Amino acid sequence: MSTLDTTPATEDLPAAGRPKPKSQGGGFGRYLLIRFLLIFPTIFILVTLVFFLMRTTGDPITAAQGGRLGPEALAELRAAAGFDRPIFIQYVEYLGQIATFNFGETLTTNRPVFEVLATYGPATFELVFYSLIVAFAVGIPLGLLTAYYRDKPQDAVFRVLAIYWYAVPVFFAGLILKLIFSVWLKWFPVAGRASVATELQIQAMPNKTGFYTIDAIMSGNPEVLMDVLSHAVLPAIALGLLTAGIFLRLVRTNVIGTLATDYVDAARSRGVGELRLLRKHAYRPALIPIVTVIGLQIALLLAGAILTETTFEWKGLGFILVEFIESRDYVAVQGIVVLLAVIVAVTNFIVDIIAAFIDPRVRY
Repeated sequence: MSTLDTTPATEDLPAAGRPKPKSQGGGFGRYLLIRFLLIFPTIFILVTLVFFLMRTTGDPITAAQGGRLGPEALAELRAAAGFDRPIFIQYVEYLGQIATFNFGETLTTNRPVFEVLATYGPATFELVFYSLIVAFAVGIPLGLLTAYYRDKPQDAVFRVLAIYWYAVPVFFAGLILKLIFSVWLKWFPVAGRASVATELQIQAMPNKTGFYTIDAIMSGNPEVLMDVLSHAVLPAIALGLLTAGIFLRLVRTNVIGTLATDYVDAARSRGVGELRLLRKHAYRPALIPIVTVIGLQIALLLAGAILTETTFEWKGLGFILVEFIESRDYVAVQGIVVLLAVIVAVTNFIVDIIAAFIDPRVRY
């Protein structure tokens, strides 16, 4: 007696009864749309928190001018600025202003906040850019070396350095760098974005951008460019080493994991040397987590830029933010914080796109 197979073949099933393969064609589109839409609630939450936290000590006019003006003058200023109205109405109006890129005027100088952002923003962007260069140039090569010398004295030394770079406050690292390389060795300037002569030359340029490196290149004077770059070295190192420590440990961990995979073992069995395995097989996969955390590191660098700019008198958003906080100019503080929130949110969106191209698994 024979046993009959009653299971129908897949090709014999009608089209309506066949299991449909999972479509992944729209995976990247959905991923992109979701990540883009997440920008708006992120900014909205941050703007809301900043708005209400700034008013926990009272209205901005009283906070900024209290003690210097009489009650009647304060009342007039509060009424003129609209701070005598219910806070919810102020909040709705503030959201409407931000939607039109109107951040108001500073309370201390009566200067448009957007003009302040345009004036001091390029300095912070330059500092963060230089710091990322330092982080990549130091963190990635040393991460590869620590993975290559795993559990050896070199590995221990570099890992301790990574912890030290991350743990030491940025302002303390900046002071140490200034003491060694500016005061003792006299290799680099103590503070500022450029010397007085370079500042005057850049300010006199008709089409200056605010980015001193670009302006120095446009000037066509190599001495101006070298002066600008020499002023950027110590602040970039002080801030960049903070992120370099994170990159070092990330690269080390992921390279060690990659070197233990089957395809690397197969290459090793064919006689491929360890250095070649490190360069050809383990290097690129180790960069994926670096790309995914760049967005978070931008936020860390922007936070560290406040202390770095203050330490080196680097006149960027962090430097001017401290002055506005000391003068209790909450309108200006709100505008700067909102801009920083937008930068972080947009950067994370861009990083998510790059990570999705590098590793398609993150799309689903």
